[in-house]
Amino acid sequence: MATRSSNAVFGIDRSLSGKRWRWRGGNMELGGGATLNHDIVTQLLLARGVAHDDLERHREPTLRAFLPDPSEFNDMDAAAERIAQAVLSGEGVTIYGDYDVDGATSSALLIRLFRMLGHDAGHYIPDRLLEGYGPSGEALVRLGEEGSSLVVTVDCGAMAHEALQRAHDAGVDVIVVDHHKCSPELPRTVALVNPNRLDENDLAAGHGHLAAVGVAFLLSVAIVRTLRKRGYFEQRKEPDLFSLLDLVALGTVADVAALHGLNRAFVSQGLRVMARRANTGMAALIDASRLKRAPACSDLGFALGPRINAGGRVGESTLGVRLLTTEDDEEARAIAAQLSHLNEERRAIEAEVQEAAEAMIAAQHNRAVIVCAGSGWHPGVIGIVAGRIKEKTGKPSIVIAFDAETGQGKGSGRSIAGVDLGAAIIAAREQGLLVAGGGHAMAAGLTVASDQVEALTGWLDERLHKQVTRASAAQETVLDLAVAPGGLTPDLVEALEAGGPYGVGWPGPRVAVGPVRLVKCDVVGSDHLRVIAAGEDGRSFKGIAFRAAESELGQQLLHVPAGRRLWLVGRAKIDDWGDLPRAELHLEDAAWAD
Repeated sequence: MATRSSNAVFGIDRSLSGKRWRWRGGNMELGGGATLNHDIVTQLLLARGVAHDDLERHREPTLRAFLPDPSEFNDMDAAAERIAQAVLSGEGVTIYGDYDVDGATSSALLIRLFRMLGHDAGHYIPDRLLEGYGPSGEALVRLGEEGSSLVVTVDCGAMAHEALQRAHDAGVDVIVVDHHKCSPELPRTVALVNPNRLDENDLAAGHGHLAAVGVAFLLSVAIVRTLRKRGYFEQRKEPDLFSLLDLVALGTVADVAALHGLNRAFVSQGLRVMARRANTGMAALIDASRLKRAPACSDLGFALGPRINAGGRVGESTLGVRLLTTEDDEEARAIAAQLSHLNEERRAIEAEVQEAAEAMIAAQHNRAVIVCAGSGWHPGVIGIVAGRIKEKTGKPSIVIAFDAETGQGKGSGRSIAGVDLGAAIIAAREQGLLVAGGGHAMAAGLTVASDQVEALTGWLDERLHKQVTRASAAQETVLDLAVAPGGLTPDLVEALEAGGPYGVGWPGPRVAVGPVRLVKCDVVGSDHLRVIAAGEDGRSFKGIAFRAAESELGQQLLHVPAGRRLWLVGRAKIDDWGDLPRAELHLEDAAWAD
């Protein structure tokens, strides 16, 4: 039952989903005929922490305004010098990437850069099931034997001490470009470029939210600058680094990196590059995703990214890199179609694992961290399922797939705001509870012996209980503005989008619409909820709540008594299915208004 307090928005202290409502910034309560102007964008920026004297820089985020000097990062100059040397002397170079979107885009970016520099670099993407995450010593040594005197790892390697020592002993130079958490003792490398190094200076550490592809772009800037100083471009055209920003945007959004500061500039400018369709593989990927317009930020996470990820999850790990580096239209269309097929296959596998994992939730309702484990589960979908369970339970969640032959399980975890799961997994590894493990605050990966799962679950529960309790108690629905139903218009959506791109760390505007009565509420698809709501101003609109039919919110909306008035909260979006575009609401919460 909704409860009220005087200092909550509309007095809502407990909504239908059990959350308190508060304003993100100031009160932006607009009437149905409110005038939309620059002030809305200003308010959105201020509410996201932008200082008054810094508004113009954030209104149109550009690289010129946000790009730091790459030399501020530890080992950046050493990495650029070593790669410049490889280019000048024609050495064999291999880019060793992770099998997810960040790894694929990071690898593609460096391969395309080398190509612009007149040098071919090979790629190596490990198989998720056979080799697992990160560089293996065996693979690095083999690459050296095959002619690569330099290997650049991207989106992996920060914790690969043993593998990198083997490479060093075999005479293979390795540069690590990563963004995952590091231990105090760094592995043996020529250079390790990572804003999350514990010994990083304040300016570089302030960019710890970068995805690996963002770090790779900074390295590209440093490489070009180094070669320029060497006179390399006196007879050769300099690379157009801006043309690589579509890759940076895709990797940044798909890796759920925080979209503030430099990342906002990367994505904002990268979307413009993507719209030009100059990258053959990216254009084929957009077409395979059935987009009839230039991609928006949300498309990177929900349409393009999952297709690239599907190759590493349930198919061939190299497909993403091959697609994003090909110049052949026919090859690009074939790979994009294959990735779309694999993505459909991934969805079916994911549904099976999710059903089995969710059956284990009830027995853990008192746990701070939900841990679900099973044999025969496909390791390629456990991260997605962990995210689904996290959303369902509101708690950090880990899903582990066991291999009956080895007796070990591969696990993937997703966390909630305010709970650093990556740090906990690293600590569990140091305690001897894990074979391997690492990650960052919101996501982590691990390898665990089957007989250690119970001990791991108890240890995580004890370590993170207070963090989870605090984070759960602080759960709120944060609102940016409120409108009457007549104010939910395409013009409003356009005004709100001007404050984007939105994502983690730069949340999309949340709009309250009401008061309304529900004209219709039913389940569509497997578990989505569709509503038609009408206001006292005589205007009506459509709303949809994705994967919410079985949730507490969904069940209450399905049984709203006739005539009761509500406030509906969600993201204002454009519904362009009809002849004229209309605004609709992607529902996230609701509360009684009477």
